[in-house]
Amino acid sequence: MQQKNVEELYEWIDEAATTIEYQENATYLEAVADAMDILFHRTPFEDMSDLLKQQLEKHLKEVSIEKYEKEEIRKATQLAILKGMKGATQQQHLITPDSVAMFMGYLTQRLFPGNEALALFDPACGTANLLTAVMNQLDREVKSYGSDVDETLMKLALANANLQKNEIEFFHQDSLRPFLMEPVDFILSDLPVGYYPDDIQAERFTLKAEEGHSYSHHLFIEQGLNYVKDGGFLMFIVPNFLFESDQSSQLNTYLREKAHIFGMLQLPESFFKEEKHGKSILILQKKGKQTNAPKEALLAKLPSFKNHHAMADIIGQIDQWFTKNHPS
Repeated sequence: MQQKNVEELYEWIDEAATTIEYQENATYLEAVADAMDILFHRTPFEDMSDLLKQQLEKHLKEVSIEKYEKEEIRKATQLAILKGMKGATQQQHLITPDSVAMFMGYLTQRLFPGNEALALFDPACGTANLLTAVMNQLDREVKSYGSDVDETLMKLALANANLQKNEIEFFHQDSLRPFLMEPVDFILSDLPVGYYPDDIQAERFTLKAEEGHSYSHHLFIEQGLNYVKDGGFLMFIVPNFLFESDQSSQLNTYLREKAHIFGMLQLPESFFKEEKHGKSILILQKKGKQTNAPKEALLAKLPSFKNHHAMADIIGQIDQWFTKNHPS
C-alpha cells in the first residue's frame, strides 16, 4: 500500500465532493457518497445539471480506480468521510479509529485461524469502515452483511464497498428489529452507546430495562447472540463501564447463560478525550454443544498503538494466550 496513492485518491474524492456540495446545495458528507458512487459507475447522475455533469466528466478522466489497492481505497474514502464528520454532533457519526480496526482484523485472524469461508455481520456498520478493514485482512472467501438505520451512512457504506469490490449485503433498518438472514460465523461491531428510544421494540429482548429506556449497547449484544451460530464469535467495542452500570447485573446473568467471555482488551486512554468515554474490545463465544470456556479469559490493557515495542510485546502475549486457549 502506498500513502501517495491514498492522498491522490482522497484529493480526487474531496474535489469531486466539494464541486457537488456547491452545485447541488448538499452537505459535504452526502456529496462524498455521490462522488464515490459516480467514481464507481464512471458517469454522473442523470438528474444533475449540464454544468455539473461536464465538470464531473472532466474530473473522471483524471482517475482510474483500477490502479488502487483495496486498502488504499478504504483509507482514502475514510479521510473524506472523516472530513465530513468533523464537528458532527451525532454520536453515530463517528468512525472507528484505523489502528483499532486493523487490530480487530488481527484478532479475527486469531479467532478463525483456518482458511474456511466465513460469514460476517456488523449490525451497526455505519460507513462500513470497520467491516471492510477486517475483510481486507482475511485471505479467504468472505460473505458479509451490514446494517444501519442512518440513510447517509448507508449510502457511504454501499459506495465504499463497491469501490473496494467487497461483497456486502446491506440492510437499511433499525438493527434491533428482526433480520431476514441466516446466522453467521462472526459478529463484529463498534456498538452505539446510550438509550434505545423504542420501548415497544425493546420488549422483545431479555435485556430490556425493568423500567425506563433500555441500553442500546446491551440490546445489540443480545441481537448479536441471536444472529451468530452456536460456537460462533462476537467482537464488540464497548464502554469500559459495561459491567459496572445500573443494568449490568442483568447483562452478567444473561452472558453467563448464553456465552463464554473470551476476552476484554482495554483500548489506550489516548484515544479518548475523557476517561469516562474509554472503551474496550469485548470478545464472546456463543455457547454450543462443543464449546468450552477458556481456562482463563484474555484480559489486558493495551498500550499506545504508537509505542511499537510495547505493542509487539502485548501481541506476543496475546499470541501465547491463543496458542494455549484457542489452538487452531
